[in-house]
Amino acid sequence: QVQLVESGGGSVQAGGSLKLSCAVSGNTDETYCLAWFRQSPGEKREGVAAIAPVGGRTWYADSVQERFTISQGNAANTLHLQMNSLRPEDTGVYYCAASIYRCRVDPFYSGAYNSWGQGTQVTVSS
Repeated sequence: QVQLVESGGGSVQAGGSLKLSCAVSGNTDETYCLAWFRQSPGEKREGVAAIAPVGGRTWYADSVQERFTISQGNAANTLHLQMNSLRPEDTGVYYCAASIYRCRVDPFYSGAYNSWGQGTQVTVSS
């Protein structure tokens, strides 16, 4: 299992940008997919973006396509989410997650992720 710690959340006006980071530690040899999820009050957790650590293929939810970019840091033990053109509906707690299953099976099925960070709040005001 791996340990995940998010940072970089905050408050921003609509149209602004934020960059989230996730420090990944522990047994990363068995990590085959990394992802960002988010959860708004009263809503279920939804997948936002995913990346295969080997090869770097990425997946995005339709709602964030061409606005968000998921990437790995130079030190392979960091995960980032660059969020541009933010909207009020992007508000929520953002979680970093790691899976022992390959992303291509279903990158946004939360049940496939066995390690989660504590979450970081993102608030977008109109």
